[in-house]
Amino acid sequence: MPKKEISWKRRTETGERLEIQAEREGDRWIFHARGRRYEQWQVVPEPPLVDWLELLDAVSRRTGRQLFKPEEAAQLKKMIRERFPEADLGSNSESDG
Repeated sequence: MPKKEISWKRRTETGERLEIQAEREGDRWIFHARGRRYEQWQVVPEPPLVDWLELLDAVSRRTGRQLFKPEEAAQLKKMIRERFPEADLGSNSESDG
């Protein structure tokens, strides 16, 4: 069974540190962000492409370790394509359904 959430850190365009967390609820992903360790998590209603790609990378790596099913990575790619049609998801994107 996969871990309920996936988290990573990144910097904003202004150089601020952000911790991002994505949690799967049913067939959708909920993103949260916070600046510092003890701050409250804030829901991110429209996550940027960079966060979606980071989530896809994490899910793909976990698929290789059999923590996620391959269909889940394909479903996530489909969600990204719907939100960001211009996004480059790699050369395998046509074969993912």
